[in-house]
Amino acid sequence: MRPTRSPRRVALAVVAATAALLTASACGSSGGGKAPDNAAPGITFASGTATPGMVPDGRGPAMPGMSMPSTSSAAAAPAGPNAVTIDNFAFGPSSLTVKVGTTVTWTNHDEEPHTVVATDGTFRSPTLGNNATYTFTFGKAGTFAYVCSIHPFMHATVVVTQ
Repeated sequence: MRPTRSPRRVALAVVAATAALLTASACGSSGGGKAPDNAAPGITFASGTATPGMVPDGRGPAMPGMSMPSTSSAAAAPAGPNAVTIDNFAFGPSSLTVKVGTTVTWTNHDEEPHTVVATDGTFRSPTLGNNATYTFTFGKAGTFAYVCSIHPFMHATVVVTQ
């Protein structure tokens, strides 16, 4: 004869299995690109930043109660001429033009963590919590496309001129 399972025991097993799956899915890797030796990145962590949690992946809300950003919303204006803001899951401005030797600063104004990763591997920030910044000095001319590796639907470019 099979032992009876109490509803409480079944519920606890379901909760434990769900927690294990959510934890495993949150531990994925975003790649292991390495910034070149001549890169001059700088990082400032905001005090009290939260540990990154489950975030939307571009296919829909990750958890009940979370909503995806509207694709029609405009990003906030940057804080300065060589600054990019990260706000409402968007880089603003979406294209920035600077001269060779200019240092660009990205600041995360979202509550969610973000990264700044060049698609060609030129630069790569660590995960930026709320109000954290990342800086990079552009040493050569070109067009540098970048994304947030956590939210790849976020993308922008820096155009560097002579």
